Amino acid sequence: MQPIYDESFEMMVQDVKVAPQQGEYFPVKLITSRGSIHCRYYPVNSAEKAVIWVGGVGGDWDTPAQGLYPRLCEELRSQAIASLRVRYRYSTELEESILDVLAGLTYLQDEGIKYLALVGHSFGGAVVIQAASQSPDVRTVVTLATQAYGTEPVAELATQCSILLVHGVADQVLPSYCSQRVYQLALEPKQLIIYPNANHGLDEVKDEIYQLVKNWLIEQLNRPELILF
Repeated sequence: MQPIYDESFEMMVQDVKVAPQQGEYFPVKLITSRGSIHCRYYPVNSAEKAVIWVGGVGGDWDTPAQGLYPRLCEELRSQAIASLRVRYRYSTELEESILDVLAGLTYLQDEGIKYLALVGHSFGGAVVIQAASQSPDVRTVVTLATQAYGTEPVAELATQCSILLVHGVADQVLPSYCSQRVYQLALEPKQLIIYPNANHGLDEVKDEIYQLVKNWLIEQLNRPELILF
């Protein structure tokens, strides 16, 4: 496989191990030149669209909004959209985490996926923005209570890559200004949603977030212009 990222900081995916299905997903281990990345894959037969989901610095299988990620991973299958949850190798290291997402992206492309969306919470917002800036196959990015640090490449996203930013005014970890700042730098198409009473985990608006993100991903991954490629 081709190197991921650039010549000075690259990763090679050397092998893939898929374990027997556990519930709704298949455990996938991407064996790379920088260590193993553990993922949970929610496949769809003959799917050409998929979403990659990542959490924050807490690592593991972190998800905001009271289980938003696994809920949507299952729900989106009915729309012929596959999902891959990626667990960081080093959940506090931005560059390593970007490589993790890019490795997941490479895996999905090898599975036949052509159009991708990236979703990240908190620290993961910067991760998915930077990963999207490295791949022309990413059609949309969703950040949930993103940090501002490391998000500058949002200005480099191609105009074919949209972005949805969501934040809570009551966030005591990262102020909503972080998302506002990213929104200012981003190109169109873009959208910013601020919830007055939501904290960092967005639990207070879990149902609203569920519908918002679901509808956004379906709409953006099915934009008419995609059929022109």
